[in-house]
Amino acid sequence: MVRAGSPQADRPGRPTATGRRSLAPLLAVCAGYFMVILDVTVINVAVPVVGRELSASLTGIQWITDGYTLVFAGLLLTGGALGDRLGNRRIFCTGVVVFTVASAACGLAGNAGFLVAARLLEGLGAALIVPGSLALLQQSYPSPAERARAFGLWGSMAGIAASAGPLLGGLLVTTVGWRWVFFINLPVGCACLLLTLRRVAASARRPDRAVDWPAQCALIVTVALLTAVLNEAGRRGWTDPLILVGAGLCLLTAAGFVLRERLARAPVLPLRLLRSRPMSGGAAIGLLFNFAFYGMIFTASLSFQHHRGLTALRTGLALFPAVAMTMFASVLSGRLARRTGHRPLVVTGMLLGAVGLAGWAAAGPNPDYLLLVAPMMAAGFGTSFALTGTTATVMTAAPDTYSGTASALFNTTRQVGSAAGVALGGSLLAAAGGFTTGLRISMAIGAAAYLTAAALALFCIPRGHPVASPTLRPDEASDRG
Repeated sequence: MVRAGSPQADRPGRPTATGRRSLAPLLAVCAGYFMVILDVTVINVAVPVVGRELSASLTGIQWITDGYTLVFAGLLLTGGALGDRLGNRRIFCTGVVVFTVASAACGLAGNAGFLVAARLLEGLGAALIVPGSLALLQQSYPSPAERARAFGLWGSMAGIAASAGPLLGGLLVTTVGWRWVFFINLPVGCACLLLTLRRVAASARRPDRAVDWPAQCALIVTVALLTAVLNEAGRRGWTDPLILVGAGLCLLTAAGFVLRERLARAPVLPLRLLRSRPMSGGAAIGLLFNFAFYGMIFTASLSFQHHRGLTALRTGLALFPAVAMTMFASVLSGRLARRTGHRPLVVTGMLLGAVGLAGWAAAGPNPDYLLLVAPMMAAGFGTSFALTGTTATVMTAAPDTYSGTASALFNTTRQVGSAAGVALGGSLLAAAGGFTTGLRISMAIGAAAYLTAAALALFCIPRGHPVASPTLRPDEASDRG
């Protein structure tokens, strides 16, 4: 008999064999993660065409991109808490269903408002998928060597999706139309759901783990206000009263979230977890490199299509040097980490990214495309080279009972970084005294973000291989002082 409050299975199932680990859990998890990341990058080359067909403004185009990321980032901690409480496999499968249905709705959208609403629903599905993805890998591959390989391949899947996104988006937009950018998710979602239900072992449940809804609401409002302020600043101006009020409210809701977590009996994010330097530092590094990389992809995509007059397909080809390097770098970093540990790889990756974006900013107002290839490759390689080590650092620092929460924290900060990078980049393009000036300022800010991440890595990522955190005691988990 299972005692109240002890871990339970979310559904009867056989655990993975301990002798020879099956690849099925990795394939199932990576299929779901592939959809989520693909929808971050595939939309970049499609939004200019979508904007024209649906008569959307530049701000509307930003919301088509950022609406998804906003809900994704705002609800990731909710997804992680629900996974820890109800079982990560159950929440992962629910997210796959929601994401697949929402993708169909996106493809059927008849106006910009409906598309934004459907993208918000997609973001909800993504927020349920991603925390469970890392937690299921941690559950399915318990030995350090297997887990490192699984995290490396998980990072590689992000690189493959990022690489495929612009090219696939450009190909679909120029052949069968932009709606197939979303319809492509339907067969992937169905295959992922079937494989997960059949081949991934049931997850533990902790019914004693309550979901802190006031804190969740405060987090959602904070992310929404941050994204709205950055999106609208380019159109209204940085000193507009509404922008200043929104920024002030964003700070207040962020403070409210922290206060609530200190007082809550069952916080969604125990603040003691943030006292772990590897966990909090790794989360901050994830925010910074996503801010820089996805801000670059968004602004470069608009530059190639609006300023240089390239088609969607040619824009995808133009961006390919940046995103193609992510796949190679993920595999390489996963292999090198066994010899060097994670810190040298993360620092090196962030320095490469900084050199790349600084090189773009210094290339002049209208540089030849060939001068931009090396900067894009450096940024893409550096970001992915750092991803595997940062992921492993955060997940290893977390107690196993908080694996879903740790995954959600890491991915929340990353998606907040993505949303901020896209929003700030769009605002700079609209407000910085000329398109090319705004683009160069955006690249310079991204280079500074990479440099900051490199400094944090030196301070926060342990030498050698990260050491697992001990399980929190109940009084430590509540973090009520």
